[in-house]
Amino acid sequence: MADPRDEDTPQYTLYRSRPRFLSRRGDDGGLAAMQRSPDGYEAPPKRRRRITVWRVVRWLVTLVVAWLLVSLILFLVSAQIERSKVSDAAKAELAGSGNTLTTPNTILVLGSDARPKGTHEAGAQTIGQPSRSDSILLLRIGGGHNASLSIPRDTVVDIPGHGRNKINAAYAFGGPSLAIRTVEQFLGIRINHLAEVNFENFPQLIDALGGIKYTGGCVYSLISGGRKNGGVTLRLKAGTHTLNGKQALALARTRHNLCNPAENDLTRERRQQKILLAIKSRVKSPGTFFRLPWVAWAAPKALRTDMGGFSLLGLVGAELSGGSAKPTVLTPTGAETLPDGGAGLTVDDASKQRAVDRFLNG
Repeated sequence: MADPRDEDTPQYTLYRSRPRFLSRRGDDGGLAAMQRSPDGYEAPPKRRRRITVWRVVRWLVTLVVAWLLVSLILFLVSAQIERSKVSDAAKAELAGSGNTLTTPNTILVLGSDARPKGTHEAGAQTIGQPSRSDSILLLRIGGGHNASLSIPRDTVVDIPGHGRNKINAAYAFGGPSLAIRTVEQFLGIRINHLAEVNFENFPQLIDALGGIKYTGGCVYSLISGGRKNGGVTLRLKAGTHTLNGKQALALARTRHNLCNPAENDLTRERRQQKILLAIKSRVKSPGTFFRLPWVAWAAPKALRTDMGGFSLLGLVGAELSGGSAKPTVLTPTGAETLPDGGAGLTVDDASKQRAVDRFLNG
């Protein structure tokens, strides 16, 4: 017997229409939305926020801050790594110092004459062996001061515990600690910080900067015996050149210029100071901003210094804001024959004192 309630139940038939021509896939006339919404109503899509000038500026500022922060972190980490390599004996010889940005500090910059491993140059000392200081440069930076004084490597001085000899021999006898003591005794000034140029990493800094502009006379030199002996052959015509790291290092180390055999150590010292000024100019150029993380990592590695990251950062700030100092070289006034028969240069007390006064008060 049929259930009478079946006759009262309405019957439904579901019809599906074909998709319209050129209609979007999944277009069901809003049926899916009605099925998702209990009341059959779907909220309108959110409108995209308009891109305004101020929004673009905020994005750019955020990117710049992040770029600077990454560069700062890389600089501090790199500086701390290099600081740990300075000997305790050298640190003990240094005088106390104030803030490197606001207080005048005297920095002794030393460069070794050690040759790279693999050189075939006769008599060359390779990196890691006792060697003489190839470059001796004093910087006076901080508190508005910006001065430099180069000491020719053949200047004859009294080396504590070793008698009369060329000043560059102090580094070979006792490393940076004896070099600091010798320079202080010779000039009568206290040294606050030490910076040893790392010739293995120095070219990386120049390359990170995109090279440096150098203007000078003709140079033809064979560094570490030249290319044939595992060294570098440098040829520069008179004029302005953009030097890469390898060329800049070779130029800084050029002592015998075959283009001009009359050059001496004084010429070489002035050339090195011009290279430092070229580096400073490159650091201040706007294009360096885009290379900043690479420069920040490479800069501390080019120097082995007792200064920590923030002290070194203050020193860089003082150097960049202190203007350009006229490069000066301690000019010899005579010559002296050493006990071993070699010859060196001498500086009389009056000339030495005038140079020191200009350096400290310039």
